[in-house]
Amino acid sequence: MLELKKVTKTFGDTIAVNNVSLTFAPGQMVGIIGRSGAGKSTLLRLINRLAGVSEGRISFGDTDVGALEGKALRAWRARCAMIFQQFNLVNRLDVLTNVMIGRIGTAATLPVMLKRFPAEDRANAAMALDRLDLLSQALQRADTLSGGQQQRVAIARALMQKPSLILADEPIASLDPRNARLVMDALRTINRQDKITVITNLHTLDAARAYCDRVVGMAHGHVVFDGTPSQLTSSVIQEIYGDDTETAVDENLTSTMTGTSPAGRQMEAAH
Repeated sequence: MLELKKVTKTFGDTIAVNNVSLTFAPGQMVGIIGRSGAGKSTLLRLINRLAGVSEGRISFGDTDVGALEGKALRAWRARCAMIFQQFNLVNRLDVLTNVMIGRIGTAATLPVMLKRFPAEDRANAAMALDRLDLLSQALQRADTLSGGQQQRVAIARALMQKPSLILADEPIASLDPRNARLVMDALRTINRQDKITVITNLHTLDAARAYCDRVVGMAHGHVVFDGTPSQLTSSVIQEIYGDDTETAVDENLTSTMTGTSPAGRQMEAAH
């Protein structure tokens, strides 16, 4: 279980995350919503230890995440895989190699840098790409893929880390509705089939309502809502988004995400 107790992060005089306490049970799919600057991305970076807390404690089971250093910290970052809005692929390398780079947190660094991967890693990378319907692109350069395909490669790379958690920071913010659906379908399938906890920042309400079991709303660094999508009333939405309520809803995205793909329909039928 991942637990945050009274976590605060400051940057100079700016309080990015303010006294946040949250618990994430294993296997949940959680959407964190809020306006830009609400503290969503900082919260994920604190969990992954890309930034350190100013006050409070983050723990995973018996592990004090804030106290980790060196090899133990690298192991945590492998166990707690991060997916970014910008994909962070190596454009000049082929897709398969980009996926195998996910092993860098748990394998010896030099062989990875020299692209000397064991057969087992190659097989696992190929299986991850197959799950995400990208095996036919395995030998293409990463920069030849569409944005949605690149984000799914990033998800496959995260799977190579054999994570307990996947943190996705605005994974669909730069994608068109169709590719956004494919990426969210992939994250939900991994969450349900592999029982991996997924915590994802989402700029709009629609994806959170369509895909997440639980929604956390943030405003000005505080958690102002923590509940199910059905509990997102108009007053709660107003508290989260303030005067930007209209920008929180993308009707085109909503209609695309609700039942248009076979994977999406299968997932809805599983409810």
